[in-house]
Amino acid sequence: MKKYLEKAKKGGVSWAKIIHPKNVVTAEWVRLKCQYGCNRYGTCLTCPPFSPTPEYTRKMLEYYSKALIMIYDIHPLPKETERRQRRKMRKDIASLEREAFLDGYYKAFGMASGPCNFCKACDITQPCKFEDLARPSMEACGIDVYATLANVGYKLEVVKSYDQIWHYSGLILIE
Repeated sequence: MKKYLEKAKKGGVSWAKIIHPKNVVTAEWVRLKCQYGCNRYGTCLTCPPFSPTPEYTRKMLEYYSKALIMIYDIHPLPKETERRQRRKMRKDIASLEREAFLDGYYKAFGMASGPCNFCKACDITQPCKFEDLARPSMEACGIDVYATLANVGYKLEVVKSYDQIWHYSGLILIE
């Protein structure tokens, strides 16, 4: 697991830790934030209602004994820089997931935070064009990111201004 921690940190992660999935908190209310507060709801294959439900996520977590949780510091301005950084985060998570898979952890599965941004507009009537990279966000799956991070010793603060650094998280389940 140390290998994945080191690789994450070399990839630009500001904080990372190997945790037990029992520390991951799921709740039905989390998806309400997607439905009422995000303009991507229902328009992206990695977002609700297409993503796993909180109930499904809870059951899925039982099949894992480890998880790599990470924080990415995303600079919000200019907009294209923020978009590029979030895309890199998603690529890095998919790459780490693939590496774990190739190392024999065949159940490895990664999640980022926030909506996918590989396409300008997701065509929900077609299979994903980036199925090797696109993964649902933690929030889309009903994961309470704030409570989960608090459980493992990281206090995530609410971003109160668009000029603050955003702290996006990623999670790779490993077994």
